[in-house]
Amino acid sequence: MKKISTLVLALTMLLSINAICNPILNSLPGSQVTLFLDFDGHYVQSSLWNGGVPFNCAASGMNTQQITEAFYRVAEDFRPFNLNVTTDSLVFLATAPNKRMRIIITITSAWSPGVGGVAYIGSFSWGDDTPAFVFSDRLGPYSAKMVGECISHESGHTVGLSHQSKYGANCVTPIEQYNSGSATAGEIGWAPIMGNSYYRNFTNWNNGPTPYGCTNVEDNLFKIANGNGFTYRADDYGQTLNGSTTTLASTGFSLNGLISTNSDKDAFKVVLAQNRNVSISAVPFNLGNGSNGSNLDLKVEMYNGSANLIRTFDPATMNVSIDTVLNAGTYYFVLSGTGNSNISAYGSLGEYTFTGAFAPLPIRSITLNGKAEKGKHSLDWKIVADEPIKTIVVESSNDGSNFSSLTTVAPAAANFSYTAFKNSTVFYRLKVTSVINQTVYSNTIALKTTGNDDNKFQVSTLVQNEVLVNASNNYQYRLLGLNGKAVLSGTGLKGINKLNVSGLPSGMYIIQLFNENEIQTERIVKM
Repeated sequence: MKKISTLVLALTMLLSINAICNPILNSLPGSQVTLFLDFDGHYVQSSLWNGGVPFNCAASGMNTQQITEAFYRVAEDFRPFNLNVTTDSLVFLATAPNKRMRIIITITSAWSPGVGGVAYIGSFSWGDDTPAFVFSDRLGPYSAKMVGECISHESGHTVGLSHQSKYGANCVTPIEQYNSGSATAGEIGWAPIMGNSYYRNFTNWNNGPTPYGCTNVEDNLFKIANGNGFTYRADDYGQTLNGSTTTLASTGFSLNGLISTNSDKDAFKVVLAQNRNVSISAVPFNLGNGSNGSNLDLKVEMYNGSANLIRTFDPATMNVSIDTVLNAGTYYFVLSGTGNSNISAYGSLGEYTFTGAFAPLPIRSITLNGKAEKGKHSLDWKIVADEPIKTIVVESSNDGSNFSSLTTVAPAAANFSYTAFKNSTVFYRLKVTSVINQTVYSNTIALKTTGNDDNKFQVSTLVQNEVLVNASNNYQYRLLGLNGKAVLSGTGLKGINKLNVSGLPSGMYIIQLFNENEIQTERIVKM
């Protein structure tokens, strides 16, 4: 009796240690469908395994960290579906037999040589608790990545999936029975779960050929969701852009969402009462190191309040970062799964985190006004800012789209004027930069030249660092001191030109401008 009691005590202690090493994890508590990952060993009685002879499977040999990582890899693969991936045997036992599957992760592998795992196709809904197996001692050994991929692969067989294969040009014999995916390594290196996904980061369900012929294409997602007594999870966020769109706080937000099908899009609305610095990120589920373990390659589309597309953010990486300045108004952000250079968007599904911050602008507003009188264009403006202004650049354009610098004025300036040529419309805006290097543009105005000034050269006469010359044709110039000695000379082109005089001392100068048809002399004062 004493020896038996000692043995019972030892077994109790061992079970306690196993309980500590095997965390209780659930991906979708409350689901009526269960995929049980059994890491702590099991006594198998099945007529279909080991020749029908019952046998003991030892525990996985994996530590808590490895088990947790493997679990989350599998959980993310099955995240789109209304199914709970669990490590809790009580949850498994409480589930109806035809809606549950046990995957035994074990080092007891000698009875099934040469494979990383085994499963019967379609056994998930048999209702007789026939398990599948993953042999952790052969995968790495004990590699959380490889064990997780193998669990999803064997689980895929239990829900009816065949292997995904790769074919050459002859479309007869597979060049790879287990499709190893793209040759690309790194973040977006891809392989199908039902192929050989051990050595690629971006692994998911696929719509591709099986070993039974390159025209025998299997749609993994359709088969999982339509033949096992469960389907996709309910959509968490709608995709309409109107008053029913989920509205996020303009002070900032953080939420989790799910792209559950390859037609699923999640839309969000933000209403900004003032111009804001905007920092937004959309990050797929990962294991804490970049996009390690991510199944979702994200794309974000930004729309204005009229639901017109402004810009699409679809970088080469799987996550999206947006840093910009937005004017006051209503904006929509639409998240979806996308493809990349290796694979289409078909299996780009999974969980994401969406965060945003909206910071007040140091430059709150810039209001530009102007008028045209007798050929002169006069601009004035008002800047409201919490930080000092570093530079103000007056920009002009002939078409209202393509702007170039017209002149730079002093940071404290509130107006600028010069003589423009008649019978032409010029568009203006300000480019204002604060001392903390935040740049904001003003509104755009259009002024048409009027008047009867016949000068062919329009010259700014009171200058600081540059002389502004507006010419009707190409020209040459000479800048003379009051002693008649030339201090600067050169050529200019038709249109607006700037002559750098920053190196000259303050004082009065004479500028001569001439070409084959005209000559003009002006007096200028350098401040």
